[in-house]
Amino acid sequence: MIRYNPRGLSPNEVAESRRQHGDNVITPPKDDSVWKLLADKFRDPIIRILLLAAVLSLAIGFVHKDFTESIGIICAIILATCVGFWFEWDAMRRFRRLNQVNDDIPVKVMRDGAMHEVPRRDVVVGDVVYIESGETVPVDGELVEAVSLRINESTLTGELEVDKTVDEAHFDPDATYPSNVVLRGTTVADGYGVMVSTAVGDATEAGRVTEQATVQSEEQTPLNRQLTRLSKLIGRAGIVLSIAIFCVMLGKAIFINGLLEGDWLAISQHVLHIFMVSVAIIVMAVPEGLPMSITLSLAMSMRRMLKTNNLVRRMHACETMGAVTVICTDKTGTLTQNRMHVQELVRYDALPMHDFAEIVAANSTAFLDVTGAVIGNPTEGALLEWLHAQGEDYEPLRAGAKIVDRLTFSTERKYMATIIQSGISGRRIVCVKGAPEIVRAMCAPDGKDEQVAEQLLGFQGRAMRTLAVAWAETAEDDCQRAVAAAQLHFAGVAAISDPVREDVPEAVGRCLKAGIDVKIVTGDTPATAREIARQIGLWNDARDTDRNHMTGTEFAAMSDEELLGRVQELKIMSRARPLDKQRLVRLLQQCGEVVAVTGDGTNDAPALNFANVGLSMGSGTSVAKDASDITLLDDSFASIATAVMWGRSLYRNIQRFVLFQLTINFAAILICFVGAVFGTDMPLTVVQILWVNIIMDTFAAMAMASLPPNPEVMLEKPRPRNEFIITRAMARTLFTCGIIMVAVLLGMLFWWTITTGGLTVRQLTVFFSTFVFLQFWNMFNAKGFETRHSVFSCLRGCREFFLILLAIAVGQVLIVEFGGEVFRTEPLAWREWAVIIGSTSLIAIGGEIVRAIGRKR
Repeated sequence: MIRYNPRGLSPNEVAESRRQHGDNVITPPKDDSVWKLLADKFRDPIIRILLLAAVLSLAIGFVHKDFTESIGIICAIILATCVGFWFEWDAMRRFRRLNQVNDDIPVKVMRDGAMHEVPRRDVVVGDVVYIESGETVPVDGELVEAVSLRINESTLTGELEVDKTVDEAHFDPDATYPSNVVLRGTTVADGYGVMVSTAVGDATEAGRVTEQATVQSEEQTPLNRQLTRLSKLIGRAGIVLSIAIFCVMLGKAIFINGLLEGDWLAISQHVLHIFMVSVAIIVMAVPEGLPMSITLSLAMSMRRMLKTNNLVRRMHACETMGAVTVICTDKTGTLTQNRMHVQELVRYDALPMHDFAEIVAANSTAFLDVTGAVIGNPTEGALLEWLHAQGEDYEPLRAGAKIVDRLTFSTERKYMATIIQSGISGRRIVCVKGAPEIVRAMCAPDGKDEQVAEQLLGFQGRAMRTLAVAWAETAEDDCQRAVAAAQLHFAGVAAISDPVREDVPEAVGRCLKAGIDVKIVTGDTPATAREIARQIGLWNDARDTDRNHMTGTEFAAMSDEELLGRVQELKIMSRARPLDKQRLVRLLQQCGEVVAVTGDGTNDAPALNFANVGLSMGSGTSVAKDASDITLLDDSFASIATAVMWGRSLYRNIQRFVLFQLTINFAAILICFVGAVFGTDMPLTVVQILWVNIIMDTFAAMAMASLPPNPEVMLEKPRPRNEFIITRAMARTLFTCGIIMVAVLLGMLFWWTITTGGLTVRQLTVFFSTFVFLQFWNMFNAKGFETRHSVFSCLRGCREFFLILLAIAVGQVLIVEFGGEVFRTEPLAWREWAVIIGSTSLIAIGGEIVRAIGRKR
């Protein structure tokens, strides 16, 4: 036992201890400043390419005195960064209100021989601290006195009740933390104790966990990895194309147009013109609408998920959930309800129910408040809830029974006894409850030993905590003498457990069907962890072996190299300490897994921080919520499966926008290349190009972002970690549709040039409308990408998508009919509109036919 002075510290010793060890305050994680949050938006790889494109576009603009393209790119950058910044800043502001911590809670300490109440922040190492039922342990410390002391360690280990003692003979060798040690942040479930503070503030176990929860992980999000690859591809392709165009145009100018025959000024001006055209190709290759589409998709998902009580703090977490391959989940409070519940109570005597209820009610110190919540010992509270379910009110029963004597529960005795003067029968009764093996040994023989043993074995096999109830008439007024003298009647056994949340088995099943591995990591016992895994459909006794289950002690004893070959097979880790979970996450990431972690306790915080996505519960500790990316305000595990569906659908929508925009970019670059080779100018005015860009960027981004999540994505396996955002199917669609558009548009231009010798305003208006409606119908091909049904189905769920398309069509008709000289258009006859809309729709109809054939294969 630790040496200490019962009189406590003197004022000088308090000051010296504070000087050496500091205040009892855990350093809170530092919030990102507003400027840092905004600057982070510019780290997006596509945004960086856009910034380069903006600089090049401005250079061209100064030469040609036309800044339309530059303004468009800069607007795209501002929109994409500011929208993302606003939504993350708003989420951070909401979160701070949710997550305030109070360090001014009064704590009882002995100092200089007198009892004092001091704020929690003022407790120092060496202080003698008094704790009792219902209080939160203020510091880490070693017990010097413990009376019926039970600690709720669910925030650190997941265990709701842990017996604490100072008697080494009754220490639990399998306990996660020593039986005479109590830790900051845990709560006293029952009894009282005296402890000597051994660590304060950041040096406590909770402090070390919090520190790990604020260490920055260098793990990139899956989407960022994809966008980095895409930006590199676009950059290289743009450079190659621009060099190719520069060489072709320069070759044509030298060998066909006789460039070298002119003076040096004319040569310089022509070469500069060729250079500007080739640089314009790089600008054109950049999909400036992509960041805005991604930001809009993520922002809309944040808002929608908030309406379902899911507070998303970091925007990319929405999409990352779609790439998750492993979910590491806490048990207590996440899979289970974090409350004790009587699953079954078996009676073994003929005592009337009302009399039995009096014995249970009187031999208890717990209460139920007006809402039915338990105040006091969770196990005793579970018995009171059971009585209420049987139609028995404990309060009048307890009030009617006069208490003669009481013997509180202790780890050494393993039972509690109360002598009452019954308010029902008037008899003096000794009421006993405790460990079945102890209580059974006190009882008179009843010939039911085999039946009771079999029942207990069944309960223990299901990892339930068992509590026996016994009674006897007595004339004694001392509990210990009454128990020793009386032959007790064995009244019953209650099987108590922390029940699984109702929605968890179905939610786990959805995740498993979606190809996501679920792993339970808990500080609870191996038997309890395995039983919970069995109940939620994760553990199969016929298939799973010891290789799928490991304790924290075994895990800590193995090297990283040994564990890398086993962590992917692991389904359960029991008796885990907080940093074990973090190490597991890191090892899984080394194996190529994308890891989500769920939890509600301080013990979960380091893993929540290091995971690709951390999901905390709204009722969890402030440390856990601070380390997470998403907080489930309704504590629903089912929301995790829903978040996966949202994430996968989000990624699919982003792919659809990439497909749509790159198809247009590909067609525009090809037309520009052919035009540069053959000497034709782009037959679209600056204002027309601006309208096309609005369709490509803003409207298309809004349309794709508005598409609802599709439950069908949960039938697929998680996408490979290193899969490129442009799949083979996307590339086929992109090149096919792009070449068709180029063939149609160039064919129109060459046909009119050959047949009429030039281009009239009416022909250019038809060309402009054809170009726009090719984009219009191609949006259906993008929407239909990787779907199992027609793009024209789900009209109600895709209302926003079709409304945006309608806006594009109406806008184009209005521009053509009333645009006049500003848009260089003239009104078209309804037959011409019918031909344009009907002929361009073939690109969507053809795509639908190809997809329908593919679905039948």
